[in-house]
Amino acid sequence: MSTAHQAMVEVFEEVKKRNPNEPEFHQAVKEILESLEPVVEKHPEFIERGIIKSIVEPERIIKFRVPWVDDNGNVQINRGYRIQFNSAIGPYKGGLRFHPSVYEGIIKFLGFEQIFKNSLTGLPIGGGKGGSDFDPHGKSDAEVMRFCQSFMTELYRHIGKDVDVPAGDIGVGGREIGFLYGQYKRITGLYEGVLTGKGLTFGGSLARTEATGFGLCYFTEALLDDHGDSFKGKTVVISGAGNVAIFAHQKATELGAKVVAMCDSNGYIYDKNGVDLDAVKELKIKSRKRIKEYVSIHPEAEYHEGCKGIWTIPCDIALPCATQNEIDEESAKILVKNGCKCVCEGANMPSTPEAIATFQENNVLFGPAKAANAGGVATSALEMSQNSLRMSWTFEEVDAKLKNIMVNIYKNISAAAKEYGMAGNLVAGANIAGFLKVANAMMAQGLV
Repeated sequence: MSTAHQAMVEVFEEVKKRNPNEPEFHQAVKEILESLEPVVEKHPEFIERGIIKSIVEPERIIKFRVPWVDDNGNVQINRGYRIQFNSAIGPYKGGLRFHPSVYEGIIKFLGFEQIFKNSLTGLPIGGGKGGSDFDPHGKSDAEVMRFCQSFMTELYRHIGKDVDVPAGDIGVGGREIGFLYGQYKRITGLYEGVLTGKGLTFGGSLARTEATGFGLCYFTEALLDDHGDSFKGKTVVISGAGNVAIFAHQKATELGAKVVAMCDSNGYIYDKNGVDLDAVKELKIKSRKRIKEYVSIHPEAEYHEGCKGIWTIPCDIALPCATQNEIDEESAKILVKNGCKCVCEGANMPSTPEAIATFQENNVLFGPAKAANAGGVATSALEMSQNSLRMSWTFEEVDAKLKNIMVNIYKNISAAAKEYGMAGNLVAGANIAGFLKVANAMMAQGLV
């Protein structure tokens, strides 16, 4: 057993011991540590100076009670979280997730991944994440507002434009960001870029809503192009029906592909003629309805309960944009059997380790989440820049910057994988490239 391997095993065992019952966090840490073994072999100072031990430990964990009153006058209590994981290269940056599944381990996993994702953008932003086990679905606007105001009444103490800049994530869209920002401004009296994903009338950026989905396709396009291929004429399956999935559909279609399936948390639709994007936007964005209503607009399409079956639909390109671990080994094998040639992740960690191994063993082009879905946080950082400059860029300007960032991410992680003897392994390349920038900053700053 090499010294580097032994060191990584020891760090991982300590992570499991200090963070029990947090499988998502363990999964994310294990993937990073395994990828970094050749880096540590070449740079033993990262072990000697405690960088590896430090980077898996959050700088700060904030956990708080969120009391709010529902429309019936009953007091409800939720838990709120903000994990400020690493600020070596800039202020903490990462979304807020409002979903019943949220607990400390989920936020920790997301914040840890965010460190490397943010590093890959090339922009000066550190890693953080937050959220609550509050479920905005089925709540009135007034209930969501009261919850957001209570949540921000605690969170405001811990954030700021040069300290920590949250954004949206699952369950936190423009409505929630507006309520959160209004409460921050009301309490502090500061009109500053403390949140991203804001409305265009109060400091938001054009192209932010589209950014993660567009960026996913720009990354996938760069990956395909490097292998002499493109989206043109390809059949695509996209899981999810939120902003990421919707705008991945839009950009993939613009690039010449046909999207035949999408889903929400209840089930999936299959439309052999190509999913009607306008219909999905009407249902999911404007009306907040379930995707099963699609078949009432397009009766020739199919609706199936449950989400896992979406990966049984033959496709050339799969873009998982729903949630973590949605593609397991069984689904990955079905995708391979049905001829899928490329999988790029729009959600955070949507493929299990076994699924990723299946893709790699069968030479499926694979773009990991921390690289492929970095377009959202990249554009959030561009929103921060515009706020600091007190100006707004056009949609075309932001979109051009986004595309450049995503193409550079692909080039950088591909080069990193090749440099460390793992050419074509973009999982390792993303982990290595993201880590090196942060680790060198931590080295330069001493004990941080």
